[in-house]
Amino acid sequence: MTEETTEAKTAEKRRNDGNVIYVGSKPPMSYVLAVITQFQSGGSDEVVIKARGRSISTAVDTAEIVRNRFMKDAKLADIKIGTESITNEEGRTSNVSSIEILLTNKKKSK
Repeated sequence: MTEETTEAKTAEKRRNDGNVIYVGSKPPMSYVLAVITQFQSGGSDEVVIKARGRSISTAVDTAEIVRNRFMKDAKLADIKIGTESITNEEGRTSNVSSIEILLTNKKKSK
């Protein structure tokens, strides 16, 4: 196992559902509030914004609003994109795009 792989697994273990924001069909400002709340009262120096399918654009909007309007010191640490295969009740499989945006708060970083 390489050092880079070990670091990635350690970072995944540090993350829990407490610092993950799942984006759905609400307006972007709802998620912006959740991200800001997580940074300020959650005691976390990183927040992951996750979305699938049509919600991806809302997730990107959320990250950009946080970075450009509310928390100028927040930085994009990582963006992961992927495709997930989903099977419905009828047995039909379809591919759905997904995104994870990792924001870090520079002031709180060590």
